Amino acid sequence: MYGYFNGSILPVEQISFGVTDLGLLRGFGLFDYFRTYNGRPFQWDWYWERFANSAAKMHLPVPINKDEAHRVVMELIDKSNLPDIAVRFVMTGGYSPDSISIVRPNLLMIAEEIHPTPLNQYDDGIKVILDEYVREMAEVKSTDYKRVILLAEAIRSARASDVLYHKNGEISELSRSNVFIFKGDRLITPNRHILHGITRRTVMHLAQNDFEVEEGPVSLTDLYDADEAFTTSSTKKVLPIVQISDLTIGDGKPGQRTRFLLDEFNELIENW
Repeated sequence: MYGYFNGSILPVEQISFGVTDLGLLRGFGLFDYFRTYNGRPFQWDWYWERFANSAAKMHLPVPINKDEAHRVVMELIDKSNLPDIAVRFVMTGGYSPDSISIVRPNLLMIAEEIHPTPLNQYDDGIKVILDEYVREMAEVKSTDYKRVILLAEAIRSARASDVLYHKNGEISELSRSNVFIFKGDRLITPNRHILHGITRRTVMHLAQNDFEVEEGPVSLTDLYDADEAFTTSSTKKVLPIVQISDLTIGDGKPGQRTRFLLDEFNELIENW
């Protein structure tokens, strides 16, 4: 696989960072991640917009414009010799003379193989566990994922797939994806303390003709009344959630409305 680093495209194994980078020294960095369908970047405009917004909130100037970045992405796709790939953008505070000051960000773009969600999870649904936590600057896709890494053993012990964050009685998001619930034909998703996911946005557009789509606070007690639940992300698409800690959602099986939205999403990407 190939990657881009500060103006050069070269094999990923030849890319290296200096030890004074603020991403290494201070954990100061952001990223984004998207994939292709039929060799085309999915929702490119929306992903670039989010990446640029994250950079602005982190006070990091993006050293490349949107058109230049798109040309790089297309070259990485071409060099991969694969029908579809994932692309990861990583931007750090760059090399710092005093280990704290930002001078010039470092920008990395790397092509990656896609690691798809196991098909049985769409048939059976997944379990997640609750964790009382909200991410700092949740609207920024930062490189700080230590919370879920520290929870890895607890997730495995519970035979769960992920964690659902909540705070003050209100749920927000999973560690790497957004969450939705169905109450009848009402499709409800949190709008606070979240990363505004691109798959989330896509699904809301797909759902608006068939369901009443609502964004707003979702309480822990709302989960007890939910008929269905699912999570969305670049790799998960529309993935049913059938258990949250000790709570079984609905009848404990993926619901018909969730399956309908997954079918709608699959139809979209098939013709992307």
